[in-house]
Amino acid sequence: EVQLVESGGGLVQTGGSLRLSCAASGFTFSTYPMSWVRQAPGKGLEWVSTVSNGGVVTNYVDSVKGRFTISRDNAKNTLYLQMNSLKPEDTAVYYCAKKESLLYSDYVRRTDYRDWGQGTQVTVSS
Repeated sequence: EVQLVESGGGLVQTGGSLRLSCAASGFTFSTYPMSWVRQAPGKGLEWVSTVSNGGVVTNYVDSVKGRFTISRDNAKNTLYLQMNSLKPEDTAVYYCAKKESLLYSDYVRRTDYRDWGQGTQVTVSS
């Protein structure tokens, strides 16, 4: 059974930083690309970032480029999202997600994932 468990969210002031983690189990983590997706209050899902299975290739939504960094530790089966220079508009529930597909291009700018974590709340105060 695939399990994705996010942690690291919280309340932070504008300009602050947080590091989200996603502990994965139940599948061969190092084989799959992984993504972060967020949902702001009253809004739909928004793709944030994807990292390739080996961690070399990454993509970001324009609004977080230069501020967020996605990474992974395949030895620890863990996905990360380092978030710096946080803004109030980054306030959302953040989810890590995967698909059945191993194809990186199936993950980028997509929100139709099969497996999701429970999410972690990030709140940025102004």
